[in-house]
Amino acid sequence: MQSEVLYRPAYPAARLTLAAGESVRAESGAMLAMSAGLEMKTSAQGGVMKGLRRAVLGGESFFMNAFTAQVDGAELYVAPSLPGDVVSWPISGPLYLRSGAFLASSASVEVDTQWGGGRSFFSSEGLFVLRVAGEGELVLSSYGALHAIDLQPGQTYTVDTGHTVGWTEGVGYELRRAGNWKSTLFSGEGMVCDFTGPGRIYLQTRSEEAFLGWLIPQLPKPGTAGGS
Repeated sequence: MQSEVLYRPAYPAARLTLAAGESVRAESGAMLAMSAGLEMKTSAQGGVMKGLRRAVLGGESFFMNAFTAQVDGAELYVAPSLPGDVVSWPISGPLYLRSGAFLASSASVEVDTQWGGGRSFFSSEGLFVLRVAGEGELVLSSYGALHAIDLQPGQTYTVDTGHTVGWTEGVGYELRRAGNWKSTLFSGEGMVCDFTGPGRIYLQTRSEEAFLGWLIPQLPKPGTAGGS
């Protein structure tokens, strides 16, 4: 699979070019367009139980679409639902993603859920993250721009949980409040995560939660002017 990200930075799409017989998996609804010579099949990747775990616990679709090229040079375009960024990330080992970050991957890449235990993100993402394993190409999406930080052994970065997209296996992480209770309530920062290398972390420059926190109070209320 050859990948090319187009139309960055705000409204990108990924063009995936396949050789005959090659397959890619894509999140349900991610297809923007495809050329002739591609066959699409929809299934619960990894079986019903894995599909249920992704849907119920990981916040992803129960079904995934598999696209297989019948001819050389077949093209598939995929795009996320939110404005933001897309990056193609070659992987050769396990990594972890927040819900909604997975867009597409080589057929050799497996996507499942992973219990985060007491160190996970106690927010809208819940107690589970997506675990992606295998060798191949992974296409990620984010809300806002994607930024990668390569952590050296022992190096620590503190990231707001709403801006976390993913991290490679081997990166340690600890969830905590942003300061004391007063800071948590009044600083505008809630929960943060301390990531410690070695490994790579991906951040997004915008937060869906922060946007909704701004948007919802602006919406008309029932009984007010403009409301129903």
